[in-house]
Amino acid sequence: MSSHTGRTPRSEAFRLAIAAFIDERREAKQKGQELDADAASKYDYSTWLADAARRVSQIQAVTHVLKATHPDARGSSLYVSPGELAPHEDIGSHVLADGFAVDVVGNAAALDVFKFLKLDVEGRRLLDWVQAQDADLAGALHDDPAIAASWLAAWGGLVRQGGQPASHELAKQVYWLAGDDAAQDDQYHLLQPQFPSSLVHAVHDDIREARFGEANTALRRARRDRQPATGVNHEYVGLAVRKLGGTKPQNISQLNSDRGGANYLLASLPPQPVRVEGPRLLHRSSAVDLFGQQPEVRLLLRELADFLKTDPPAVMATRTRREGIEQALGAQLLVFGETVHASQPPGWTRSADCQLPECEKLWLDPGRADPDRRGDEHPDEDAAFERAYHWGDWPDEVASRFARWINARLREHGVLGLGDTEYHHWARQAVIETVWPIPLQRRAVKGGL
Repeated sequence: MSSHTGRTPRSEAFRLAIAAFIDERREAKQKGQELDADAASKYDYSTWLADAARRVSQIQAVTHVLKATHPDARGSSLYVSPGELAPHEDIGSHVLADGFAVDVVGNAAALDVFKFLKLDVEGRRLLDWVQAQDADLAGALHDDPAIAASWLAAWGGLVRQGGQPASHELAKQVYWLAGDDAAQDDQYHLLQPQFPSSLVHAVHDDIREARFGEANTALRRARRDRQPATGVNHEYVGLAVRKLGGTKPQNISQLNSDRGGANYLLASLPPQPVRVEGPRLLHRSSAVDLFGQQPEVRLLLRELADFLKTDPPAVMATRTRREGIEQALGAQLLVFGETVHASQPPGWTRSADCQLPECEKLWLDPGRADPDRRGDEHPDEDAAFERAYHWGDWPDEVASRFARWINARLREHGVLGLGDTEYHHWARQAVIETVWPIPLQRRAVKGGL
């Protein structure tokens, strides 16, 4: 391929990118074997481009695919830019950004032309430069301006509407009579519109990223291994997959072929509430005492007491083991609180049967401090509760109750010599650093347990 003296550097860049694409097509065809002269000549630069300009009429760029509802449907597929659609609250193709995926329908043997027009040059598709009638691209295509112009016109026709759109008896569009007159077309609501391929592809990409993307995979691995991690893990529950096109998904559309025929269906079932059986806290004077009755807590407390009674030496191994048990106790306190939050509605502590101290009510009923969750049936009482939650010293009080409880239980197990030092230690290590939100931690530390 020789350079033309009148070609600009930008034209040369276009030409190099196009030539590389054609060479890749030739190599894919060869598959390690030499092509004969006739077959090889089809991949000459100008020959391949001329053939691509001829074959582009066999395919059409679309956003909505007719054959997705039935492979034998003979009506019109549509190209509608999302920017042309009216906005509304429901999710639809109108929510797609400018970089939406364009689909292609038509002769599967000509789909390589679309791959050619998706070729990236200077951050834009070749099709974008074609539609802009870029002069440097024209100069890269052929030395004869008339031939280059005819090729640009042919490829620009990829995005077209073939006359008046037509439906078909196999299109399977479902209408519901929403009015009173079945003879009037405007009395119907379209329940199943034409298959929105560009939107389906965007959803598919999002679900694939959630299921197999590196970020989400790392978060799930951290959760499985009980390791700290930051980020949001996205999950889609109850997915189904609809396969289109059988063994030849390209006969439906290009994007359907890219997805291997897989089209995800989101679960459209109502949410199933999961009842969490929480601790029974009514008619009790202390939640901390009930916390201590949990089997896991009893085991951890026994393990800590048995370890301390051995009078272990003051070395790093001793500290590491003791802190591990203490942190596990603090984690159980967190589990206890979260279980109560999940099992009780906001405002449950208003009940006359709730005899817990105020600090434990504030700890175990945080939803009551949230105006968006608690309702407005008790405005004055709940407003006072909210002020106490945000500005009171209840974290210190709960921590103190926990520290006194754990000291008392260890003494019952025969651990001697426990005093103020241990009291402060339990409160800080097992509670404040584990359970409270950061602003409350800071205030509790200043409170001086």
